[in-house]
Amino acid sequence: MDRSSHLSVILDLCPTQWLLSAQPSNPHPLSFDTFLSHLLVFLNSHIAYKHENSLAIFGALPGKSLLFYSSEEAGDPSTAEVVQPDPNSYRFFKTVDQSLVRRISREFDILGQPDTEEPCALVGALTKAICYINRLLHPAQSLSSPEDSANLPDPRILILSVSPDASNSYIPIMNSIFSAQKLKITIDVCKTFGPDSVFLQQAAYLTGGSYIYLEHREALLQYLVMSFLPTPSIRKIITVPTEDKTDFRAACFCHKHVVDVGYVCSVCLSIFCQPVPVCSTCRTKFPMKTLQRLNMTRASSLTGTGASQPSASRPTNGTPAKQVYTGLAANLR
Repeated sequence: MDRSSHLSVILDLCPTQWLLSAQPSNPHPLSFDTFLSHLLVFLNSHIAYKHENSLAIFGALPGKSLLFYSSEEAGDPSTAEVVQPDPNSYRFFKTVDQSLVRRISREFDILGQPDTEEPCALVGALTKAICYINRLLHPAQSLSSPEDSANLPDPRILILSVSPDASNSYIPIMNSIFSAQKLKITIDVCKTFGPDSVFLQQAAYLTGGSYIYLEHREALLQYLVMSFLPTPSIRKIITVPTEDKTDFRAACFCHKHVVDVGYVCSVCLSIFCQPVPVCSTCRTKFPMKTLQRLNMTRASSLTGTGASQPSASRPTNGTPAKQVYTGLAANLR
């Protein structure tokens, strides 16, 4: 019998990226309102798939991450939000829809109209999702029979990303990936807008999940239902679309730049974009002959191929942040 499934959804709520996504100049524009309507149908489908399925929704906002909805809080009258009854809709569907829309609208109002936009706290949301799942799986340590262990939910995380990679988040993301591997959590990634994410590609690959870049974003709901609704146990007998190639580049520990060729410390495995005499992590000193040989090799490679420039963390041309926040908050009402 199919096990119950727990789904933690991480929403990338970067206003600037969503504004660029809705531009009519894009081949397939996708507004935040349309995205949210497709997402709610997918979340309701997960709840309806099996009565024992659980759900948690996290929001990655500029500078902070929050828990928007969880099945545990929805079942607790003391913490659940008041939802207006509707005889024409299923109560759990109505609870998810209204709670999520209210929380997103409230957070956009709280952010106000900043002059500059902080980086999106995707790593914080991912960490909270892993901790939330660890709390669900914690009773497994006290279970006495294999039958009890089989009743635990099958955990997975779905990241809906629109922001480009931030090089300084490489180490926290890799630590989160290792934690997810230890807990056997599958991480799926749906890249809704922007360039491919190197770090999220690695997260999906290393945890056995799927990474999908949306080419036809008007078909978002079809991608979600066909690719991310099946549980990991069901995916073993069906073919789930995914990326054929995965970018395994890393970010250096010194400048936080994504590098094609790195220099690894033989003691602590720290990565550097250029040879260094002393490792900044473990303070190991390297022989001068080795440094000279590596510098000569690096100079010849740069002369032949040219140095690669780090990608920007966010676009520089766009509408000011205060206009973006005002537009998104008004559309949600």
